[in-house]
Amino acid sequence: MTEVTLRNVSVSYGAREAVRDVSFAAKEGQWWMLCGPNGAGKSTLLRAVSGVLPYRGSVTLNGEEIRAMKPKARGRLLGMLQQSMHVEEGFTVREIVALGRFAYGGLLSAKPDEGGEKAIADALEKLSLTGMADRLLPSLSGGERQRVFLAQVFAQQPRVLLLDEMENALDLPYQQQIFGLCGEWLREAGGLILCVTHDLSLALRYGTHAALFSQGRCLAAGEIRETLTGESLREAYRMDAAGWLLENAKATERLGG
Repeated sequence: MTEVTLRNVSVSYGAREAVRDVSFAAKEGQWWMLCGPNGAGKSTLLRAVSGVLPYRGSVTLNGEEIRAMKPKARGRLLGMLQQSMHVEEGFTVREIVALGRFAYGGLLSAKPDEGGEKAIADALEKLSLTGMADRLLPSLSGGERQRVFLAQVFAQQPRVLLLDEMENALDLPYQQQIFGLCGEWLREAGGLILCVTHDLSLALRYGTHAALFSQGRCLAAGEIRETLTGESLREAYRMDAAGWLLENAKATERLGG
Protein backbone atom coordinates (compact mmCIF):
# COMPACT_ATOMS: atom_id res chain seq x y z
CA MET A 1 0.00 0.00 0.00
CA THR A 2 1.56 3.26 -1.18
CA GLU A 3 1.28 6.09 1.36
CA VAL A 4 2.83 9.54 1.77
CA THR A 5 2.56 10.94 5.29
CA LEU A 6 3.39 14.49 6.35
CA ARG A 7 3.83 15.31 10.03
CA ASN A 8 4.35 18.91 11.14
CA VAL A 9 6.17 19.85 7.93
CA SER A 10 7.62 23.37 7.69
CA VAL A 11 9.77 24.92 4.96
CA SER A 12 11.67 28.20 5.11
CA TYR A 13 13.43 30.43 2.60
CA GLY A 14 15.97 32.13 4.82
CA ALA A 15 14.05 33.92 7.55
CA ARG A 16 10.71 33.57 5.75
CA GLU A 17 8.62 30.55 6.66
CA ALA A 18 6.74 29.52 3.50
CA VAL A 19 5.05 26.41 4.91
CA ARG A 20 4.10 25.98 8.54
CA ASP A 21 3.30 22.81 10.45
CA VAL A 22 1.44 20.85 7.73
CA SER A 23 0.15 17.34 8.47
CA PHE A 24 -1.93 14.91 6.41
CA ALA A 25 -1.68 11.40 4.93
CA ALA A 26 -2.27 10.52 1.26
CA LYS A 27 -2.95 6.87 0.44
CA GLU A 28 -3.00 4.64 -2.61
CA GLY A 29 -5.87 5.33 -5.01
CA GLN A 30 -6.31 8.92 -3.86
CA TRP A 31 -5.90 12.09 -5.94
CA TRP A 32 -5.03 14.98 -3.62
CA MET A 33 -5.56 18.51 -4.86
CA LEU A 34 -3.41 21.15 -3.14
CA CYS A 35 -5.44 24.35 -3.46
CA GLY A 36 -5.21 27.96 -2.30
CA PRO A 37 -4.24 31.45 -3.51
CA ASN A 38 -0.87 32.48 -4.93
CA GLY A 39 1.93 32.36 -2.39
CA ALA A 40 0.05 30.00 -0.07
CA GLY A 41 2.91 27.45 -0.01
CA LYS A 42 1.44 24.74 -2.26
CA SER A 43 4.32 24.35 -4.72
CA THR A 44 6.86 24.75 -1.94
CA LEU A 45 5.28 21.86 -0.06
CA LEU A 46 5.24 19.70 -3.20
CA ARG A 47 8.94 20.35 -3.77
CA ALA A 48 9.66 19.36 -0.18
CA VAL A 49 7.76 16.09 -0.72
CA SER A 50 9.83 15.48 -3.88
CA GLY A 51 13.04 15.77 -1.85
CA VAL A 52 14.23 18.91 -3.66
CA LEU A 53 13.76 21.31 -0.73
CA PRO A 54 14.94 20.82 2.86
CA TYR A 55 12.16 20.72 5.42
CA ARG A 56 11.53 20.37 9.12
CA GLY A 57 9.21 17.73 10.48
CA SER A 58 8.66 14.42 8.69
CA VAL A 59 7.72 13.34 5.17
CA THR A 60 7.61 9.57 4.75
CA LEU A 61 6.94 7.37 1.73
CA ASN A 62 5.79 3.93 2.81
CA GLY A 63 7.29 4.60 6.22
CA GLU A 64 10.71 5.77 4.97
CA GLU A 65 11.82 9.37 5.42
CA ILE A 66 12.06 11.07 2.00
CA ARG A 67 15.23 13.04 2.77
CA ALA A 68 17.00 9.84 3.87
CA MET A 69 16.34 8.05 0.56
CA LYS A 70 19.01 7.88 -2.12
CA PRO A 71 18.08 9.80 -5.31
CA LYS A 72 17.68 6.70 -7.47
CA ALA A 73 15.57 4.91 -4.87
CA ARG A 74 13.40 8.02 -4.57
CA GLY A 75 13.23 8.31 -8.37
CA ARG A 76 11.75 4.84 -8.67
CA LEU A 77 8.86 5.85 -6.44
CA LEU A 78 8.28 9.59 -7.03
CA GLY A 79 7.70 11.24 -10.40
CA MET A 80 7.28 15.02 -10.63
CA LEU A 81 5.87 17.20 -13.40
CA GLN A 82 6.84 20.81 -12.62
CA GLN A 83 5.40 24.11 -13.84
CA SER A 84 8.38 24.52 -16.15
CA MET A 85 10.57 21.62 -17.20
CA HIS A 86 13.95 22.42 -18.77
CA VAL A 87 15.67 20.16 -21.28
CA GLU A 88 18.29 21.13 -23.85
CA GLU A 89 16.50 21.83 -27.11
CA GLY A 90 18.66 19.45 -29.14
CA PHE A 91 16.92 16.41 -27.66
CA THR A 92 14.28 14.46 -29.55
CA VAL A 93 10.94 13.54 -28.02
CA ARG A 94 12.03 9.95 -27.50
CA GLU A 95 15.29 11.02 -25.84
CA ILE A 96 13.41 13.29 -23.44
CA VAL A 97 10.98 10.52 -22.51
CA ALA A 98 13.93 8.14 -22.05
CA LEU A 99 15.34 10.46 -19.39
CA GLY A 100 12.54 9.14 -17.18
CA ARG A 101 14.56 5.94 -16.81
CA PHE A 102 17.39 7.69 -14.92
CA ALA A 103 16.58 5.86 -11.70
CA TYR A 104 17.01 2.50 -13.43
CA GLY A 105 20.31 3.29 -15.11
CA GLY A 106 18.83 3.45 -18.61
CA LEU A 107 20.02 6.83 -19.87
CA LEU A 108 20.67 7.84 -23.46
CA SER A 109 24.18 6.53 -23.95
CA ALA A 110 23.87 3.59 -21.60
CA LYS A 111 22.48 0.14 -22.23
CA PRO A 112 18.71 0.33 -21.66
CA ASP A 113 17.58 -1.10 -18.37
CA GLU A 114 15.44 -4.23 -18.32
CA GLY A 115 11.92 -3.21 -19.24
CA GLY A 116 13.03 0.30 -20.10
CA GLU A 117 12.40 0.15 -23.84
CA LYS A 118 8.87 -1.12 -23.28
CA ALA A 119 8.20 1.56 -20.64
CA ILE A 120 9.36 4.26 -23.05
CA ALA A 121 7.34 2.86 -25.96
CA ASP A 122 4.24 2.52 -23.78
CA ALA A 123 4.57 6.10 -22.51
CA LEU A 124 4.94 7.45 -26.06
CA GLU A 125 1.87 5.53 -27.18
CA LYS A 126 -0.25 6.55 -24.17
CA LEU A 127 0.48 10.23 -24.80
CA SER A 128 -0.05 9.86 -28.59
CA LEU A 129 3.60 10.76 -29.23
CA THR A 130 4.82 7.72 -31.16
CA GLY A 131 4.60 9.58 -34.47
CA MET A 132 6.53 12.52 -33.01
CA ALA A 133 9.32 10.46 -31.43
CA ASP A 134 12.06 11.84 -33.70
CA ARG A 135 10.98 15.48 -33.56
CA LEU A 136 13.04 18.07 -31.68
CA LEU A 137 11.62 19.94 -28.70
CA PRO A 138 11.57 23.42 -30.36
CA SER A 139 9.21 22.11 -33.06
CA LEU A 140 6.48 21.32 -30.53
CA SER A 141 3.65 23.46 -29.20
CA GLY A 142 3.31 24.19 -25.49
CA GLY A 143 0.65 21.53 -25.07
CA GLU A 144 2.71 18.96 -26.97
CA ARG A 145 5.72 19.70 -24.76
CA GLN A 146 3.61 19.14 -21.65
CA ARG A 147 2.57 15.76 -23.05
CA VAL A 148 6.24 14.88 -23.63
CA PHE A 149 7.17 15.68 -20.04
CA LEU A 150 4.21 13.72 -18.71
CA ALA A 151 5.31 10.79 -20.89
CA GLN A 152 8.76 11.11 -19.29
CA VAL A 153 7.15 10.78 -15.85
CA PHE A 154 5.05 7.80 -16.98
CA ALA A 155 8.19 6.10 -18.37
CA GLN A 156 9.68 6.49 -14.90
CA GLN A 157 6.93 4.15 -13.59
CA PRO A 158 6.62 5.83 -10.19
CA ARG A 159 4.16 4.98 -7.44
CA VAL A 160 3.46 8.65 -6.66
CA LEU A 161 2.81 11.45 -9.17
CA LEU A 162 3.62 15.01 -8.07
CA LEU A 163 1.97 17.49 -10.45
CA ASP A 164 2.64 21.21 -10.12
CA GLU A 165 0.03 23.31 -11.95
CA MET A 166 0.12 21.08 -14.99
CA GLU A 167 -2.94 22.85 -16.46
CA ASN A 168 -0.89 26.03 -17.00
CA ALA A 169 -0.69 27.09 -20.67
CA LEU A 170 -2.92 24.19 -21.75
CA ASP A 171 -6.00 24.78 -23.88
CA LEU A 172 -9.20 22.84 -23.15
CA PRO A 173 -8.52 19.75 -25.31
CA TYR A 174 -5.08 19.28 -23.74
CA GLN A 175 -6.49 19.82 -20.23
CA GLN A 176 -9.10 17.16 -20.86
CA GLN A 177 -6.55 14.74 -22.30
CA ILE A 178 -3.86 15.17 -19.67
CA PHE A 179 -6.15 15.13 -16.63
CA GLY A 180 -7.94 12.14 -18.13
CA LEU A 181 -4.65 10.29 -18.64
CA CYS A 182 -3.61 10.98 -15.06
CA GLY A 183 -6.95 9.56 -13.93
CA GLU A 184 -6.32 6.43 -16.02
CA TRP A 185 -2.84 6.10 -14.51
CA LEU A 186 -4.31 6.33 -11.03
CA ARG A 187 -6.81 3.55 -11.71
CA GLU A 188 -4.39 1.29 -13.58
CA ALA A 189 -1.13 1.77 -11.66
CA GLY A 190 -2.74 1.90 -8.22
CA GLY A 191 -0.51 4.74 -7.02
CA LEU A 192 -1.49 8.16 -5.69
CA ILE A 193 -1.37 11.75 -6.95
CA LEU A 194 -0.51 15.03 -5.24
CA CYS A 195 -1.49 17.89 -7.55
CA VAL A 196 -1.09 21.65 -7.12
CA THR A 197 -3.83 23.51 -8.97
CA HIS A 198 -5.40 26.97 -9.07
CA ASP A 199 -8.44 25.68 -10.94
CA LEU A 200 -11.04 24.74 -8.34
CA SER A 201 -13.35 23.36 -11.03
CA LEU A 202 -10.68 20.85 -12.10
CA ALA A 203 -9.93 20.07 -8.46
CA LEU A 204 -13.59 19.26 -7.76
CA ARG A 205 -13.97 17.24 -10.95
CA TYR A 206 -10.91 15.01 -10.63
CA GLY A 207 -9.81 15.11 -7.00
CA THR A 208 -10.82 12.64 -4.31
CA HIS A 209 -9.13 14.59 -1.49
CA ALA A 210 -7.85 18.12 -0.97
CA ALA A 211 -5.59 20.21 1.22
CA LEU A 212 -6.50 23.90 1.32
CA PHE A 213 -3.71 26.40 1.99
CA SER A 214 -3.48 30.05 2.98
CA GLN A 215 -0.33 31.96 3.96
CA GLY A 216 1.69 28.78 4.46
CA ARG A 217 -0.87 27.06 6.67
CA CYS A 218 -3.08 24.10 5.81
CA LEU A 219 -6.59 25.24 6.74
CA ALA A 220 -8.27 21.90 6.04
CA ALA A 221 -7.40 18.48 4.62
CA GLY A 222 -9.49 15.42 3.82
CA GLU A 223 -12.17 14.26 1.40
CA ILE A 224 -12.61 16.94 -1.22
CA ARG A 225 -16.29 17.78 -0.70
CA GLU A 226 -15.72 18.12 3.04
CA THR A 227 -12.58 20.24 2.59
CA LEU A 228 -13.47 22.68 -0.19
CA THR A 229 -16.56 24.13 1.44
CA GLY A 230 -17.99 27.61 1.05
CA GLU A 231 -16.71 28.58 4.49
CA SER A 232 -13.17 27.22 4.05
CA LEU A 233 -12.83 28.72 0.56
CA ARG A 234 -13.95 32.11 1.86
CA GLU A 235 -11.29 31.94 4.57
CA ALA A 236 -8.55 30.95 2.11
CA TYR A 237 -9.38 33.36 -0.73
CA ARG A 238 -10.94 36.22 1.25
CA MET A 239 -13.91 36.20 -1.14
CA ASP A 240 -17.02 34.17 -1.93
CA ALA A 241 -15.09 31.64 -4.03
CA ALA A 242 -17.92 29.09 -3.96
CA GLY A 243 -20.34 31.73 -5.25
CA TRP A 244 -17.90 32.64 -8.01
CA LEU A 245 -17.70 28.97 -9.07
CA LEU A 246 -21.50 28.73 -9.15
CA GLU A 247 -21.77 31.89 -11.27
CA ASN A 248 -19.27 30.44 -13.74
CA ALA A 249 -21.18 27.15 -13.85
CA LYS A 250 -24.40 29.01 -14.60
CA ALA A 251 -22.67 30.93 -17.40
CA THR A 252 -21.72 27.67 -19.13
CA GLU A 253 -25.42 26.68 -19.22
CA ARG A 254 -25.82 29.23 -22.01
CA LEU A 255 -23.83 26.89 -24.24
CA GLY A 256 -26.73 24.46 -24.27
CA GLY A 257 -26.14 20.95 -25.58
